[in-house]
Amino acid sequence: MMSDPRWHEAWIRLPDYLANHVRVSLTALAIGLAVSLPLALIARRRPVLRGTLLAVASIVQTIPGLALLALFYPLLLALAHLSLKWLGFDFSAFGFLPAVLALALYSMLPVLRNTITGLHGIDPAILEAADGVGMTSTQKLVAVELPLALPVMMAGIRTAAVWVIGTATLSTPIGQTSLGNYIFAGLQTQNWVFVLFGCAAAALLAIIVDQLLALIENGFRLRRRWRVALGALGLVALVLAALAPTMGRGKTNYIVGAKTFTEQYVLASLLTERIDAAGLSASPREGLGSNVIFEALASDDIDVYVDYTGTLWLNQLKRTATPPREQLIADLRKTLADKYHITLFGSIGFENAYALVMPKKRAEALGIRTIADLAAHSGQMTIAGDYEFFSRPEWAALQKTYGLSFHHQRQMQPDFMYAAVETGDVDVIAGYTSDGLIAKYDLVVLDDTAHAIPPYDAVILLSPNRANDEKLKSALSPLKNAIDIATMRAANLRASGNDASSSSDQVARWLWQQISKRKP
Repeated sequence: MMSDPRWHEAWIRLPDYLANHVRVSLTALAIGLAVSLPLALIARRRPVLRGTLLAVASIVQTIPGLALLALFYPLLLALAHLSLKWLGFDFSAFGFLPAVLALALYSMLPVLRNTITGLHGIDPAILEAADGVGMTSTQKLVAVELPLALPVMMAGIRTAAVWVIGTATLSTPIGQTSLGNYIFAGLQTQNWVFVLFGCAAAALLAIIVDQLLALIENGFRLRRRWRVALGALGLVALVLAALAPTMGRGKTNYIVGAKTFTEQYVLASLLTERIDAAGLSASPREGLGSNVIFEALASDDIDVYVDYTGTLWLNQLKRTATPPREQLIADLRKTLADKYHITLFGSIGFENAYALVMPKKRAEALGIRTIADLAAHSGQMTIAGDYEFFSRPEWAALQKTYGLSFHHQRQMQPDFMYAAVETGDVDVIAGYTSDGLIAKYDLVVLDDTAHAIPPYDAVILLSPNRANDEKLKSALSPLKNAIDIATMRAANLRASGNDASSSSDQVARWLWQQISKRKP
């Protein structure tokens, strides 16, 4: 099993992913404790305030972790813009800060609840005795109440630590590197080694932290100082061991972004490899949502990534009328530069558009060649799309243009929906024209004869700070118009589980070999 190169690649990435995971989890937990403990002490004898705090903390727990993390990004982005406008400075709303704040909120409920419970569970006779010897309220709190409540408080801290470590794996889509990078990348590329590795690493980290905190908790309860010291020493050693491999490492010069599907992982690896090959330093920031990645580029939180002209035209610029391809690219280049100071560096050479896809044999049996043909059958069919497709303008345009009305709509992780349509679990999917899984599962792309979907040429975008970076441009120039649709489909197929030993980095190297072969 360990001969599989994907295990080797997983181990290579562990120091970076683990260090970032520990850093964000530790910071979030520290902030959560710094806020929760004083609030619990203030509210312990104020029933209204106590009930309000616990109710608010409980409501936070009902919000799905990924949603809470995602909500903080646009909120902080708006605050950063206001700060720049009113105070003359801004801050990064990308990655670390939104992840820390969301995770800190997640940690508050168990700490608040257990601290209040521990303080209220003290025998009243003990408190009366403290009053009898003339202790002040502060002396009683420090010398009597907190020591007696500490074991219960530690149980809440243990729960909070496990929650934070587990939820931190969901911070990848907002730009925070974590052990979740394994899971998100593995799901998108069907690299189950990465998925297993990420889950096991996060679970092991949570178990180790929980047991060390349990040692401290038992030390307080049994009044064994050596247990408290041993547990604290273990936590310090764990943090140092996790962070040590990244200490002193030079800062990466360039951050390469990638969205949440297979092709983006491959292209991000290709851009990273080309930048490194030019003697520069780059690292990918993968698994980002469409709006998050664009805003991150505009805010200089990432330096470069590959996007698609149709996505930019419809979703970012909110345009509806679609001009011819060359005019669309020219308009995009000008508008991106004028409005966002983003540079459209050039086209990679292929198009990856949304497309309606179904099994070839069934399409032939029903006489369906185009989306217009599909419309007559759609009322009895189920369609599946990725997580954002049914809220995108492309879907609205297809419905309006062809009168599509499906019996049922389902959302799926992109690679899974190809297998679902091949097995008949769904009838039609919103696929991607450059996806190699179309050939793998013997599917057919239905013709968009009315051109409801605009061109989706893959283009390289540069952040405002990199607009005049000639070294970066020189490193990326060989990729202009270098990849045709057949080559990209083959690369996507390699990265989607067709070859069990292929990773996005390996596929990127294969892509560069294909490019190099065609160069004069």
